[in-house]
Amino acid sequence: MEMSSMMGKQVAELQRTLSMNLLKSQMATQTAQVTVMMRDMQASQPAQHPSKGHAVDTKA
Repeated sequence: MEMSSMMGKQVAELQRTLSMNLLKSQMATQTAQVTVMMRDMQASQPAQHPSKGHAVDTKA
């Protein structure tokens, strides 16, 4: 096996490893952001419906 071929395979493996690590990092960040968003939504008061109970549409 040639030296350049071995180095090429090592570079490709390093790129795959780096890509996987970046993907894992992105997923962890997004999961943390969603968790915070869900907690914030649960802690806040639900918004009232803008027209519920104020007007009834009787036209068909």
